[in-house]
Amino acid sequence: MASSSRNNKKYDVFVSFRGEDTRDNFTSHLYSALCRQNIPTFIDDQLNRGDQISESLVYAIEASAISVIVFSEGYASSGWCLDELVKILECKKEYAQIVIPVFYRVDPSDVRNQTGSFGNSFSKLEERFKENSKKLQTWRNALKEAATLSGFPSQNIR
Repeated sequence: MASSSRNNKKYDVFVSFRGEDTRDNFTSHLYSALCRQNIPTFIDDQLNRGDQISESLVYAIEASAISVIVFSEGYASSGWCLDELVKILECKKEYAQIVIPVFYRVDPSDVRNQTGSFGNSFSKLEERFKENSKKLQTWRNALKEAATLSGFPSQNIR
């Protein structure tokens, strides 16, 4: 069943990123570049975050034609980011949303397998959520799926 947001895209691009890692460098440059091209882009720069993504964020993801996921070293230490990722992949399945992973100073295989410094970030999150193995498995599966999509090593993106 098609959602009304599917037919009425509000944004061309939704950017999912870990603020501490990329807000002031890569993500802000990406956002500026998209805005210069008059591409309606949603970027979440709220600093106050609860444990769960808000309804308005869920709507922004659903209302976007393309999601860009900026995988950085700290991305996997944020349950918020991983919940965004799960929602983005749901929209990919349901609405054929285009999903573009960007690997910012991380190796795609480290994202896929939660190894290396990216894996260390995920381990910190695992500690906090060890009672919730179902959620952890959902996040692992989402990381694996997203990292197998063809993406861009960010050094090539200018």
